[in-house]
Amino acid sequence: MRMYDIIEKKRDGKELSKEEIYFFVNGYTSGDIPDYQVSALMMAIYFQDMTEKERAILTEAMVESGDKIDLSRISGIKVDKHSTGGVGDTTTLVLAPLVASVGAPVAKMSGRGLGHTGGTIDKLESVPGFHTEITNEEFIDLVNKNKVSVIGQTGNLTPADKKLYSLRDVTATVNSIPLIASSIMSKKIASGADAIVLDVKTGAGAFMKEIDDAKELAHAMVSIGKQVGRNTMAVISDMSQPLGYAIGNSLEVKEAIDTLQGKGPEDLTELCLVLGSQMVVLAEKATSIEEARKMLEENLSNGKALEHFKIFLASQGGDSTVVDNPNQLPQAKHQIEVLAKRPGTVKTIVADQIGTAAMLLGAGRATKESVIDLAAGLMLNKKVGDAVSEGESLVTLHSNVEDVRSVIELIEKSIVISDEKVEAPKLIYGTITE
Repeated sequence: MRMYDIIEKKRDGKELSKEEIYFFVNGYTSGDIPDYQVSALMMAIYFQDMTEKERAILTEAMVESGDKIDLSRISGIKVDKHSTGGVGDTTTLVLAPLVASVGAPVAKMSGRGLGHTGGTIDKLESVPGFHTEITNEEFIDLVNKNKVSVIGQTGNLTPADKKLYSLRDVTATVNSIPLIASSIMSKKIASGADAIVLDVKTGAGAFMKEIDDAKELAHAMVSIGKQVGRNTMAVISDMSQPLGYAIGNSLEVKEAIDTLQGKGPEDLTELCLVLGSQMVVLAEKATSIEEARKMLEENLSNGKALEHFKIFLASQGGDSTVVDNPNQLPQAKHQIEVLAKRPGTVKTIVADQIGTAAMLLGAGRATKESVIDLAAGLMLNKKVGDAVSEGESLVTLHSNVEDVRSVIELIEKSIVISDEKVEAPKLIYGTITE
C-alpha cells in the first residue's frame, strides 16, 4: 500500500477503505509517513469531504492510536458532555454535580484552555487545593462513590489527533467538517463514556459562526457516535454573545455556585437544564426529557445539586467552604467599570472580542507557555436586549494590573448600543439525534 495512491484516490473523490485509513493514521503517528504527504491528503479531504463510513473509521483509527480509558468498573451508563467552545462557557462546572445529584455517573476528562479563559481544569483549580492529578483507579472509585469526578487528559490519548491537528493548523485545513468531527469524537470515545451529549455552539463567539455549519457539524458527530456504538445527541446553542455574565476562572466558579443555588444567569441555567436533561435520559435515570428536567429543577431548588458540588470539590482536595464563602476564591486587586457613552438598548456583544479582552487581562493563555491569572476576567452587567442609561456600567473588569486602557477600548468597540428596541437572541436552535 502506498500513500501516493491514497492521496490520489481521495483527490478524485473516491471512498477510502478501512485499511487505507488505518494505514495513513498509523503511519503518520509512528513517523513513517511524512508531513507533506499527509498535508496533501488533508487538503484532498477538505475539498472532497468524506462519507459517513469514512468519518467513523477515521475516528476509530485515531482512538486506536493511543490510550483508551476503561470505565467498565463504574456502575451505570457513563454520560459525558462536550462543548465546541465559546466565551463564558461555565456549563461543565454546573452540569457535572447537577447531573450526578440525580444518580447519573459523570466521569469527565477535561483539558486546560488556550484562548479566552482557562479550560475546565484551570477554572476548578481556582478552588484552593483542588487537583485533577489522580490515578485512573482513584477516578473510577470517586465516580462509583460520588457519581462525579473530573480529571485532566492523559498524555497519550489520541496521539494521532494531536499530530493531525497540529498539521491542519498550519495547512489551512482546520475548517473541515469530517476532520473537526473525527477530532472531537475520537477524544470523547477514547475517554470511555457510554453516551455523549454535544453542545454545538453557533454565532460570533463560536467556531461555527453560521447555524447551517453548526447543524452540519452536529449531524456529523452524532452519526460518528452512533456508528461506533455510543448513544449520541447534540444541542445547537447560541454563542453570539457570551454565556452568562462571568468570563474568567474564579469568576466563573462563583457564577457556577450561584447557578447551583438557583440564582444563576437565566441563559446559563436554561442551557444547563437542556443539556442536563439529555444527559439524564441517556443515562436512563429518566424516561423523558420532561421527567429529567423536573428532577434537575428539584435538585437546584432543594440544595442537593449544591451539596453534590461541595462533595465533588472536597473529594479532589478542594476547599469546599468556598461554596458558602466565594470570597475565598482568588480576587483581583482592581475592579474597573466600563461605562456606556450613550443611552439605548444593547444591540450586539461580540463574544469573541469580549473573550479576547478577558485574555488580555490575564484570564486566558495567548500561548501554551502563558501563565493564567485565576482572579482576572470581567463581568458583563448588560446582555443583548437590555436597556442602558448613559454612564451606566456595561462591564466590570477584574484586573491585577492598573493600565487597562487597551482592554476598555476593545470592549467599547465590542458592545453596540442602538436606539431601536432589540430582542434577546434565541438560546437553543434545536436538537440533533440522528
